[in-house]
Order: sequence, then structure tokens, then C-alpha cells
Amino acid sequence: MIQTKLKGMGVALITPFKEDDSVDYDSLVRLVDFQIQNGTDFLCVLGTTAETPTLTKEEKDKIKQVVIERVNGRIPILLGIGSNCTRTVVETLKNDDFTGVDAVLVTVPYYNKPSQEGIYQHYKAIAEATELPIVLYNVPGRTGVNMTAETTLRLARDFKNIVAVKEASGNITQMDDIIKNKPANFNVISGDDGITFPLITLGAVGVISVIGNAFPREFSRMTRLAIQGDYSNALTIHHKFTELFSLLFVDGNPAGVKAMLNVMGLIENKLRLPLVPTRITTFEKMRAILAELNIKC
Repeated sequence: MIQTKLKGMGVALITPFKEDDSVDYDSLVRLVDFQIQNGTDFLCVLGTTAETPTLTKEEKDKIKQVVIERVNGRIPILLGIGSNCTRTVVETLKNDDFTGVDAVLVTVPYYNKPSQEGIYQHYKAIAEATELPIVLYNVPGRTGVNMTAETTLRLARDFKNIVAVKEASGNITQMDDIIKNKPANFNVISGDDGITFPLITLGAVGVISVIGNAFPREFSRMTRLAIQGDYSNALTIHHKFTELFSLLFVDGNPAGVKAMLNVMGLIENKLRLPLVPTRITTFEKMRAILAELNIKC
């Protein structure tokens, strides 16, 4: 079952760009290899971290195909297909090719700020349009509206193909409510690197990580140790990254992690407007922390 596959550390894969603003598919292939070689459990493709609002339909289709071909079934692929138009998501599910995709990630509609009933009906229409497993994505900091625990649990109970939620509300009480009352076949996945450790101690099954783009080996180890109940060693790794968590996001996502990947020689430090590279001052702070962690940069 897909619920057992989407556990551990999933990575919200970035989209590398060349200096001329085109997608760097060669670097994308290297990134996929880097993730698989360093213990990433699954890939989240074309999520927010991939700068999807600035990608064309043709670019999204090619990125999806390149990643699917390179992964070649070695780890699960979770594909982002969210939109603030329900009809758009439904038509995508009906018309696109999802061969090689294990599940889809669908965000709460952004900008139009629907009611809880509107959110429920949005996901109801999507669940009824496909047999693919669906992961809900609650990120009120981006969407402008929070999907409550009540709505999440209602969806989890009503639709068997809604298998998990990526929770990035920042509300631990809400997340704990979902974990406590969820059906057995429904999982909670952290959508925030910084709270992955405490959320796993409450019963979450893993994370869809940004920092994992640059540090898959270290962060996947922390995640696995926490899942196995080795909280002491997991907490040690968590604390090593605490300051880096905030620095990676202070200039917006994925500016911080792209700066790290650039120093590692994996990509150009290029984002598409309106996003811009992280500030030099931020980067130098990150470099100092990496030196303390004995991570070469």
C-alpha cells in the first residue's frame, strides 16, 4: 500500500535553472541521483519548492518525465498537481499521463480562501476523479486559509484514496488532534523541517523536506532514528540543524537550499523572478554553521 511507501524522509525537489533562465535538466538528473544515493525515501516532484508557479505546462511535463525515467521505480514519486481551481485539478487528473507516479500532492486552494466546506468539496471532487492515492497539503502560510483537523479527519474517513496529509500549519495541537483521531490507513507527514522531530514523536510517519535537497544523508538519518524510537540520537542531529532551518527560509524558499546546492557544485544559484538568491549575509551565516557541522562547503 502507498501509505507504507510514503514514510521516512521525502524531499521536495527543487528545479535547477541555467543562467539563461531555462530549466537545467542535466543538473536535475544529478540531483535525483544524489538523493537516491544518499538515502532519500521518496521524492516530491513539482511542489512549491520546485517554483511551480513560474514553470510552464511544457516544463512541468518534461520535469515529471525526466525524474520518472531517472528514478526508474527505485523510490516512490509524489507529484504536486495543486491549483486554486478545482476544475483544473480534476481535468489534469483525467487527461494527463500518471505512469510512474505513485501518489499526488494536492494543496488547499490558495488565494480564494474557501470555507471549510469549500475545502472539503474541493478534495471530494478530486478524490472522485481519480483512483490515485492523494496526499492533502495544508500550508496556511501560503494559501491564506487553514484546513482544520475536523476537515482533514472528515476527508480521511470519507475517501479511501486520501491516504495522508502533509501538515505545515505550524499548529502542533492541531496536528496532534489529527494523529490521535485519524483512521488507521491515514498518515500525517511533516511539511516543516523544523518540527519533524517533535511531530514524529507524536506519531507522524516522516517529512517532505526542503533541507533534504542539500543534506539527504544527515536528515534522513535523523528521520529514521526518530521513527525507530531512538529519540536521543535523533534529537542530537535535530539540534545540529536548528539554526540552519531558519536561515534556509529567511530569504524565501528555495533560495537558501539553492545556495547550499550551488556551493556543493550541483546547480547554478539561479531562481526565477519574483524569487531571488539568498543575501550574502545570510549565506555567510549558513557557511559558518556548516563549518561547525563539518559539512564541507
